[in-house]
Amino acid sequence: MEQKSGLEDGPELEQEEGEPEVKKRRLLCVEFASVATCDAAVAQCYLAENDWEMERALNSYFEPAVEENALKSRPETPNEPESWIAGGGGVVVPRKEMRPISCPRSRLSLELWSAGRNTSENVQQEDGSVFSFITWNIDGLDLNSLLERARGVCSYLASYSPDVIFLQEVIPPYYTYLKKKASSYEIITGNEEGYFTAIMLKKSRVKFKSQEIIPFPNTKMMRNLLCVHVSVSGNELCLMTSHLESTRGHAEERMNQLKMVLKKMQEAPESATVIFAGDTNLRDQEVTKCGGLPNNILDVWEFLGKPKHCQYTWDTQMNSNLGIAATCKLRFDRIFFRAAAEGSHIIPRSLDLLGLEKLDCGRFPSDHWGLLCNLDVIL
Repeated sequence: MEQKSGLEDGPELEQEEGEPEVKKRRLLCVEFASVATCDAAVAQCYLAENDWEMERALNSYFEPAVEENALKSRPETPNEPESWIAGGGGVVVPRKEMRPISCPRSRLSLELWSAGRNTSENVQQEDGSVFSFITWNIDGLDLNSLLERARGVCSYLASYSPDVIFLQEVIPPYYTYLKKKASSYEIITGNEEGYFTAIMLKKSRVKFKSQEIIPFPNTKMMRNLLCVHVSVSGNELCLMTSHLESTRGHAEERMNQLKMVLKKMQEAPESATVIFAGDTNLRDQEVTKCGGLPNNILDVWEFLGKPKHCQYTWDTQMNSNLGIAATCKLRFDRIFFRAAAEGSHIIPRSLDLLGLEKLDCGRFPSDHWGLLCNLDVIL
């Protein structure tokens, strides 16, 4: 997607004279108001009461309503069959019947994710033969309807409860919200300021070992490669995500970044299965120009037979968030896979799109569709 000015947009954030602390507080008010969908006066009140600490202020603002809604919407019988989990909106959905395009509405998703965290591990039986992950550019730089869209994203995350979540275009308020509401996940980020990537690991299933951030030396857009080493069901995994340079005009830098990603994948320990998932902004001809993928690295979408239903993850004909009149259908979001040298103990099985339904605010959760990938684990 094209690079947007995001948090720097709007007259409130234009360069202005005055004391640095005053400007900083004005920026905090704008960020708070955007996330909480409240006016600046309310934002200033909550921030001032919490010593101008964004996380404390947001927690103070959201927590009472969250607890109340969660109590009202949570099913009274926690002992559902182990093959069922609670989806968004209080609906209990059989796992085998979950499909991306029929995810429940998002109004109560965050509350349910938070309220259900104490029982989810008891309700959901961990299936060691399946490994799942979601990758999604959540478009945090678009502040319009940000809270509603964040709830929409989290509705899918809560419903599918993947083992790993790869996110791109995360901003600090969004990260704060995720930390509060997705406590069953460990969150590793590629940065702490501006916008960045994140990898979320389900604590009950994924054991964190180490992390590494590889800078892209010539990026103009704060991009890097985030690597996390983990183990799942005795299998060693190297997980990677990135948001490669955006727009057609930066194709050369994007291809250089792709080469760095592929090089890093090949350098990972031979005993590890390597998965890269993220917003590559790639056009097919750019991959060809780079010489294609190495023989030991596959594109999961191609490996699964190029299924048409999940080909385009950035589709301005179907997705109206950006308001682009022209029709653009591109496969920006991609998954690369390198099997462990000792034998393929983890094999990609299926791929589906997420986020295809409009929310009550009239917008989609993001201008990108998310990707849900399921893999078989040979025990």
